[in-house]
Amino acid sequence: MYFFKKSLKIPIGKIDGFNLLMIRLNWANFLGPLVNSITMKMKIKVKHEQKIDCGGGYVKVYPGDFDQKDLHGETPYYIMFGPDICGYSTKKVHVIFNYKGENHLISKTINAMEDELTHLYTLIVKPDNTYEVLIDNEKKESGSLEDDWSMLPPKKIKDPNAKKPEDWVDEAMIDDPESVKPDDWDDQPEHIADPEAKKPEDWDDEIDGEWEPPMIDNPEFKGEWKPKQIKNPDYKGPWVHPEIDNPDYAPNDSLYQYDNIGGIGIDVWQVKSDYAKKTFEALRSDEL
Repeated sequence: MYFFKKSLKIPIGKIDGFNLLMIRLNWANFLGPLVNSITMKMKIKVKHEQKIDCGGGYVKVYPGDFDQKDLHGETPYYIMFGPDICGYSTKKVHVIFNYKGENHLISKTINAMEDELTHLYTLIVKPDNTYEVLIDNEKKESGSLEDDWSMLPPKKIKDPNAKKPEDWVDEAMIDDPESVKPDDWDDQPEHIADPEAKKPEDWDDEIDGEWEPPMIDNPEFKGEWKPKQIKNPDYKGPWVHPEIDNPDYAPNDSLYQYDNIGGIGIDVWQVKSDYAKKTFEALRSDEL
């Protein structure tokens, strides 16, 4: 059993324009391995001291061989968890797991809180390969590590030998063969002279040229003629590519497990100068 808790207030300082300032703490606490039957619970309290335009705050879990004195954006990590807000398009909670040297983002969208209140973000990872994400102790998302991350190849793949039949009919609707274009369809032009327009009293034909009324859309114009649509009697529906078992798929009951955890750290950045307060916890087993 390991327990770690630390509260920090980090001065972000002045930032020129939209250059991102990355502040990392060259400090961590040994946690030990996550082994069978152990549930991991990480918490991070986030309070934006001012209305945030673009920024984020994450807890990162590092492997045992990380260099504590040289933390940077490319430092490999096992888990990254925390809110990310930038403009109107990005307001989500990142949950990233590293598997076989590659970082995998959660496939679901978890909305982050963007006000100036304190919010508690919690990530729970269980030894049955399931997880939960809570905000202010309210469950926002849950599921399995296999289903919600692309760490494993898919169980099913499209059959490479299957092909859409050449006589497959995709068109649900077709032109009515009995539909005929009316003889008078093209009688009306698209634009006509405005019948309410009047020649200005000061118009001089010799100086201004022959006066012509402005043109307006013709309400009688019918546009391009198209035949009536009817249901296609030969329509077979959308063709679905058959699937087969993926020969590259192999289940892994230990996706949750990391054998060599060396420490945790904080990654904080924002484009406004001020302060960001982060409180985080990593709890193990019976600390839940």
